[in-house]
Amino acid sequence: MKHIVVLGGGYGGVLTAKKLAIRLKKHRDVRITLIDRKPFHTLLTELHEVVGNRCEEDSIKVEFSKIFAGFKNVTVVMDEITNIDFDKTELRSESNTYSYDYLVLGTGSKPTFWGTPGAEENTFTLWSYEDAIKLRDHIPNMFRAAVKERNPERRQEMLTFVVIGAGFTGIEVIGELAEYTQELCREFYVDPSEVHLHVIDIMEKILPTLPDPLIEKSAKRLRKLGVSIDLKSKITAVEKNCVCIGEKKLPSRTIIWNAGVEGSELVGNLDLEQKGRKRIQTNEKLQTLEHDNVYVVGDNIFFIPEGETAPVPQMVENAEHAAPLIAHNIAADIKKQEKKAYKPTFHGTMVCIGSRYGVAYVGTPKKMYQLSGFFAMLIKHMINMLYFFQICGFNKVYSYALHEFFHVKNNRSFIGGHLAKRSPNFWLVPLRVFVGLMWTIEGVKKGIQIWKDPSEVFLIPAKTVDGVAAVTAEVDANGVAIASEYAGEVALWVPGFVQDMVTWSMELIFFKSNGDYNALAYIFQGGMVLAEIVIGCLLMAGLFTALASIASIGMGAMVWISSMAPLDMLWYMIASVALIGGSGSTIGLDYYVLPWLKKYYKRIPIVRRWYIYSD
Repeated sequence: MKHIVVLGGGYGGVLTAKKLAIRLKKHRDVRITLIDRKPFHTLLTELHEVVGNRCEEDSIKVEFSKIFAGFKNVTVVMDEITNIDFDKTELRSESNTYSYDYLVLGTGSKPTFWGTPGAEENTFTLWSYEDAIKLRDHIPNMFRAAVKERNPERRQEMLTFVVIGAGFTGIEVIGELAEYTQELCREFYVDPSEVHLHVIDIMEKILPTLPDPLIEKSAKRLRKLGVSIDLKSKITAVEKNCVCIGEKKLPSRTIIWNAGVEGSELVGNLDLEQKGRKRIQTNEKLQTLEHDNVYVVGDNIFFIPEGETAPVPQMVENAEHAAPLIAHNIAADIKKQEKKAYKPTFHGTMVCIGSRYGVAYVGTPKKMYQLSGFFAMLIKHMINMLYFFQICGFNKVYSYALHEFFHVKNNRSFIGGHLAKRSPNFWLVPLRVFVGLMWTIEGVKKGIQIWKDPSEVFLIPAKTVDGVAAVTAEVDANGVAIASEYAGEVALWVPGFVQDMVTWSMELIFFKSNGDYNALAYIFQGGMVLAEIVIGCLLMAGLFTALASIASIGMGAMVWISSMAPLDMLWYMIASVALIGGSGSTIGLDYYVLPWLKKYYKRIPIVRRWYIYSD
């Protein structure tokens, strides 16, 4: 039995464990254990959204039980490892010992304070789920206290917010605060001129890894939001409620430290070769130099790819590239196959400045593009959803879309409130019942025709030979038969190539060689009539409304492409689009049935395995 231990449930650890589970799912002699201090994976790149009260705290965490649902070869253990004995191949916590055959180190990073006096004791950090919650609760409390404070100096301290560090995290945090404090000013009746926002860095530029045009756009956006950018400013100390910049002091009760990271405390104490800020030196296979059964993933990697001068960056894309390579190499070792070398290709970086604006420098090593505004934010959201799909499939992508586009507060989305303005489902009830009633009436009318003369086929255009209908039916100017149901009405226009395709397929399926209808034609007609009645009844009852609405659109589209749709069919389809989004949850059976079904649906193995459900 081979035992693989993945230490750390960050971006690199989670992806490595999943890739290993997939590659080794048929190997019953291999077990994988993920060890982390928490029962959930934290989306560190989204912490600033919680700080700015843009999304709920639960949106930045994903339970390991959900991520690894359906993977019987993965066990998740909550524990804190304090020591690793590489000679005995053991990990130790205060109360447990774990042996391993292969070890993947992905313990991530922690903030570094560069020896600045008072920085660790007197600042907030933003590097964990708990950090985000603490700041989220602290900021409105400053406004609550400020409106009661009569001392102007203490009031100014409460309404001054300082972010130290003008890298990606620092700029995202100050951008989020700039928007959030505007909302809090309205809520607590505070004059916006009383709020002071500062981002401070010793560097000459904000976001120094980006091209100058994007830096200038970012700075312009921050200033527009009321942020003071203090560069070439060395923090000499942080006192209680005060930042010391040289000999100058800036009073504030909210000082957020984002001035760099270093390897975790555990990594710093390991007897492994390290470079940079407590990063572990690896070879091209991402193995440690001392032990070929110990791999490193994510921020802990120090590796300079061939032809490069700098080590791989500490960013999520590095974890996304490294995880599958490590999974391949461990699986290859178990299967006695060839390992691969790490040759990452990075596609750029993105940063959002608040909810509505961002900049991105993306592309390939041969061609990079500078984007700002709408398209930069679009790229950022797409890349986030790509990652979420890897770890938790549709489930996490769907929940991410909800809190980023649909359930947004105060229109804080890069597309504004266009998708956030949700009409209460109550007002859709009359439309739902009416559409259902119309489909039912249509189906019953046609059903009566079939009952009177089962030999008549009127829902399939008659076969045409040299422009002449082989079966009695009205024919339009183009030689296309019109069903007697809609004879004499103005039909919706259908492109010629669509008509040709449909005519060819229908003549292939529904006609005999002599032009008469075959048995399938009668079955199809009966099925269409039955479907109209079923769709109508489901909509009226408000049962499986989303599926019935989609079927309504599909039914209308089928009638349209057959060149038999009157203009009335347009409103059937358009109204059905409006009914897709849960219109049956109000005064409908969906209110009772869907929660009951959902409880059992989520237990189906394939559903859990592929995350085909919503929360």
